Amino acid sequence: MPGRIGDIGPRAASALVMAPVAVFAVWLGGLWTVAVVALVCVLLAYEWARMSAPAGWRAILAAVAVSLLAAVTATYLGGLSSGLLVMVAAAVIAGLLAWRLGRSPTDAAYGVLYIGWPAVLFVWLRDGTSAEGFYWVTLAFAVTWSADIAAFITGSLLRGPRLWPRFSPNKTWSGFIGGLAAGTVAGALMTALPSGVDSVIAGALLGLAGGAAAMAGDLWESALKRRFGVKDAGDIIPGHGGLLDRVDGLMFAIVVIAGGRFVIELGQIG
Repeated sequence: MPGRIGDIGPRAASALVMAPVAVFAVWLGGLWTVAVVALVCVLLAYEWARMSAPAGWRAILAAVAVSLLAAVTATYLGGLSSGLLVMVAAAVIAGLLAWRLGRSPTDAAYGVLYIGWPAVLFVWLRDGTSAEGFYWVTLAFAVTWSADIAAFITGSLLRGPRLWPRFSPNKTWSGFIGGLAAGTVAGALMTALPSGVDSVIAGALLGLAGGAAAMAGDLWESALKRRFGVKDAGDIIPGHGGLLDRVDGLMFAIVVIAGGRFVIELGQIG
């Protein structure tokens, strides 16, 4: 979403480093994808712990990270249902541990669910090394990145009324509309690739929903940062904040794209 046009340099630099690694790991699939997702989960758990429990972050980091790793592993070995069951159980355990330590049990449990839900769905969506899985994750990347870039550029150039000034004063309606349009176009264009959605209309609708989800994820993370009184989720990415600041939109988009795949495949079976 929009900010200062001068920020495009750090954004582009971080994207040039992270995007090829992400795409390559997804292309390899299987354990490679799981390994990258696991690493991202640990880094996000670190940022969440530092943000939500700065006075006792090490214990929260351990609880959230172990919970996420267990859920991701369960998904890879036992499927989506196993992963979700482990995630929910682990969230409860993490919350109880935080409560015993005098920290917020809600924040600890929510951290597991907030990061774990898209992580589990990402592994399920990639589906081992299948061509279909590669298509669906690539679709999520394309829609999210298109919406994010278009929203940032459109909002920076056109500005106009603010979208949600209470939590994110730099985001505007012009950027939101630009992001929706770009996500829709990206979803429609992705139908030209094999092993995925054939209908341009279906692809456009997925792109529209995924783009809206990506920007909603960005807004939600802004609200969380405001709640915890921090400007950035972390400082892992030099000059541009934390990893959570860069994948917040993808986390929400993955949930929507996974839901779209489920609905489409259910309709084909029926």
